[in-house]
Amino acid sequence: MKSRTVLTALTAVVAVFMTFVAAAPPIAYDGEPAFVADPVEHVDTLIGTGTGGETVGEINNFPGAAVPFGMVQYSPDTVGNYAGYNYHNPHSTGFSMTHASVGCAAFGDISMLPTTSASDSQPWNAWERIAHDDTEQGEPGYYTVRFPDTAVTGELTATARTGVGRFSYPHNGRPAVIQVRSGASLAGNSRAAIQIGEDNTTITGWATSGGFCGKNNTYTVYFAMKFSQPFISYGTWDGYSVDAGARTAVSPYSGGYVSFPPGSVVEARTAISYVGIDGARANLAAEGAASFDEVRAAALSEWKAMLSCIAVAGRNTADLDTFYTALYRSLLHPNVFNDADGRYIGFDGVIHEVAKGHTQYANFSDWDTYRSLAPLQGLLFPRQASDMAQSLVNDAEQSGSFPRWSFANYATGEMSGDNVVPLIVNLYMYGARDFDVRTALRHMVNAAVRGGVGLNGYVERPGIATYLEYGYAPFTYEFGTDGWIADASITLEWSVDDFAISRLADSLGDSATAAQFQNRSQYWQNLFNPTTRYVSPRSLMGYFRSGPGFVDSPSTFGQVGYEEGNAEQYVWWVPHNVAGLVTALGGRQAVASRLDRFTKKLNVGPNEPYLWAGNEPGFGVPWLYNYIGQPWKTQLTVDRVRGLFGPTPDGAPGNDDLGALSSWYVWAALGLYPGTPGAPILTLNTPLFDRAVIRLPAGNSIRISAPGASGPNQPRYISGLNVDGKPTDRTFVPESLIRTGGELAFSLAAHPDRSWGAGKSSAPPSFGAGGSAITLNVSTPVVTIAPGSTGSVKVDAQRMVDGAGNYSLSAVSPDAGITAAPVSGQFASDGSSTVTVPITVARSVSEGYYFVYLTAMVGESVRTATVLVNTQAQTDEP
Repeated sequence: MKSRTVLTALTAVVAVFMTFVAAAPPIAYDGEPAFVADPVEHVDTLIGTGTGGETVGEINNFPGAAVPFGMVQYSPDTVGNYAGYNYHNPHSTGFSMTHASVGCAAFGDISMLPTTSASDSQPWNAWERIAHDDTEQGEPGYYTVRFPDTAVTGELTATARTGVGRFSYPHNGRPAVIQVRSGASLAGNSRAAIQIGEDNTTITGWATSGGFCGKNNTYTVYFAMKFSQPFISYGTWDGYSVDAGARTAVSPYSGGYVSFPPGSVVEARTAISYVGIDGARANLAAEGAASFDEVRAAALSEWKAMLSCIAVAGRNTADLDTFYTALYRSLLHPNVFNDADGRYIGFDGVIHEVAKGHTQYANFSDWDTYRSLAPLQGLLFPRQASDMAQSLVNDAEQSGSFPRWSFANYATGEMSGDNVVPLIVNLYMYGARDFDVRTALRHMVNAAVRGGVGLNGYVERPGIATYLEYGYAPFTYEFGTDGWIADASITLEWSVDDFAISRLADSLGDSATAAQFQNRSQYWQNLFNPTTRYVSPRSLMGYFRSGPGFVDSPSTFGQVGYEEGNAEQYVWWVPHNVAGLVTALGGRQAVASRLDRFTKKLNVGPNEPYLWAGNEPGFGVPWLYNYIGQPWKTQLTVDRVRGLFGPTPDGAPGNDDLGALSSWYVWAALGLYPGTPGAPILTLNTPLFDRAVIRLPAGNSIRISAPGASGPNQPRYISGLNVDGKPTDRTFVPESLIRTGGELAFSLAAHPDRSWGAGKSSAPPSFGAGGSAITLNVSTPVVTIAPGSTGSVKVDAQRMVDGAGNYSLSAVSPDAGITAAPVSGQFASDGSSTVTVPITVARSVSEGYYFVYLTAMVGESVRTATVLVNTQAQTDEP
């Protein structure tokens, strides 16, 4: 009865919104395609469940049943796939209750395999062949597949906290068996247990797993399962032997089986909880009363309401299917973490209760999702996004600091940077305002100043004291790990993180904190090497590193010091000050040529100096042309990258990472992109659809028209744009569009319009305050000068802001007898400069090593570099 009420309410919501959409579109054009009436019809959950090729590897999406942001993702698993499922793998271990599209083994808890096979020979290793054919289907809230060897059909649907399976067995005289594996999580289990109920209709248990990406983290999930009819036999196993007739097993490999008469159609309802078995039972009572078909209908209706937040009109069915499937995947994570009664297990290991009417969420892969997913969720669903932000604040209040890459109720600390910060700020900037923002800012500042010490040895920003002392994360080797720390990535990410803090502080009227962190957001400059024009690893002594693995070693190009990428892929990651980066790289034309080379190949992985479109650091690269007066190249490059997606199992260029890649596609298809983390700035590209309406709160909407965009000869290029009826050549939209909506009317052409958006005033904003005007490098920082002689060093300099004049360079040594004459330098048209500094060593100086400090000044900007002088006398070889 409850599910029918929900279904009726959701149907009414959808009807109201579709009426709104019909009234909202911009001026109609003859022959335009109609808006999609039912977005659910364009979602195929098998899209993106295969591989993206040898370089990309598994895409890691799951095809099973879930509701938006649900705790349960009831989905099939295939043998040997760490995220659960690969479309090209025919060997299935059954269906488990939890999944995540991530790059390490995770979840896959509480697995069940319907079979007619006996359970007396290592059932913990059993699998059945599934049919990847027309009988395998996935839609929002529903999945079905056939096991051809046993003729069993499995169907799955879900509520927020329960999975409902319907298993149909053949009338062939063989028993209908369901194997339930409590100890079969994808990352393995340290503990697990199963208890088969005395009523012969229920099973309960729990599983402890974790170790995400090699980290020392664990979680425990509890389950309560109820069958639609009594089973007639049962047994358990511990991973070593099977005990027929036993009801209990406690082992990391534990499991059990129940059997029903041949030809049975069995429904199994399974609820999970992270609080306890009683919580799982209560969730089952709250959400498990409806029939399979009622649950499926309610899930479908909920998805229709959510997906209708964006209505698009296009002629290309493949594009529509790809778009709505990507939007669907953007609404799967993070996940409900509290039970139906509001209780959840906190980061302190204590049971808490979320405020009434709110939801506690878990599983934030922030390094992946702050760029594209957080702005999308903040824009479309500010109520849920506010609860997401508050969930992270709750985590920080319980543990002492924000969790980086939170996994269940544990901070994994995975990936570089402090990316939970821009994730929260992006949620806020794009519409999520109903959370404790000032407490969030307090925790952000605490981590950025004092490290943010949490529980169990976790530190939000490890090494922050050294970072603040030097202005960058120095190049070091971490013993006991896989090697060199990604220091260049850390500096780049922390610069973005500090910019986000600055913007949040500014929005709250805290001008002092805003100024402090705006200055810190320019620390990326401290790793900019003017000799190579890369952001490069730098030692404690201030020397840029070279050799195998660095940018001067083409055979092992520049991966050392970078997280999932190389020097060429990371040099572009200064999204808050692109104008400053352009100046540092030699100006607009130099950057255009370099981008042209970089985007020649689109998805090469981390080993080559080209765009890795399927990985997060490269997400914003196509829009950089908007900053240098060549927006037609943004339009072309985005279109090329969009072409890597398609409505097939292999139709994605990388690991989806909890919706990160899917949300990128949603933005790109709409012709918009949130290119500046921490600021509500949407930059532009050619839309993929003729019309789109994005629903906003309070009845507002963003209405987009691009006549002909989806036609048979799709025009790729923008030749004009009207915003609310007024022409503009800006390659970004007003911030008011995010808050109150408005109308974007694109004019498109088949050939590039090189005049539209080409002026400097057309570029999206950059935030360069607090930066230096110059950077220095001594490419050979150790020089030998015998006493009584004069030597020299060459100093490379680079102008970091437009308009910087000439500079002066002086050298001093704390040791008497070593002197250098001051010199002056002049910047070339591309901002580069090289000067020679003579250094004289008096005869009185003893043999040894001595420091000389070089100081360059441009106005108030001061930069230093260090030279090590070796006064060892030269001797001729015998």
